[in-house]
Amino acid sequence: MLRKAVTHLKKSDPVMARIIDAVGPCRFQVRSEGTHYEAVFRSILYQQLAGPAALAIHRRVQALYGGRDPAPEELLQTPDEALRGAGLSRQKLAYLRDLSARTATGEVEMHGIDQLSDADIISSLTRVKGVGRWTAEMFLIFRLGRPDILPDLDLGVRNAIKRAYRLRKVPDSKRVHKIGAPWAPYRSVATWYLWRSVDGAAAI
Repeated sequence: MLRKAVTHLKKSDPVMARIIDAVGPCRFQVRSEGTHYEAVFRSILYQQLAGPAALAIHRRVQALYGGRDPAPEELLQTPDEALRGAGLSRQKLAYLRDLSARTATGEVEMHGIDQLSDADIISSLTRVKGVGRWTAEMFLIFRLGRPDILPDLDLGVRNAIKRAYRLRKVPDSKRVHKIGAPWAPYRSVATWYLWRSVDGAAAI
């Protein structure tokens, strides 16, 4: 899929072609370890935390369950004091309990969520407190490997477009989608290249 995507992107948009040439081979990878529930659990836990701090808290939480992420029912049965002692804020704990409760009752069907459309997955996940559209889009891209996701509110994407297309200001959602229309049906791969073009300061 990646080779086909890169070929399409280069043919469809000369600016994207320059980005691809500057960044180099696409090394996009799907994160398939663990369950879908665990992937969203980790996304919530890591939100708004620096990487080392989030990792430390994550490991302390896992230590409560024998070195692994808890099942929804296990987290719901764990006292607040134990989870707060692991470093979770009250708000973060409330979000994780909401995710676990909705998963346990089947309101958010994690086991079969990969069978839903992109729009239905976003609708389902954003029912959970603490999960916004951006988090749902990251789940679609990096967990499920959906090929045509363009996170139009992502600041990295918007800044990369501003730089590559030499815009006077950071584009809004409508402008992002207009510029990104030729990239379909491989906008996830285009998004990866946009991120890398900023992270690596590629000369474009």
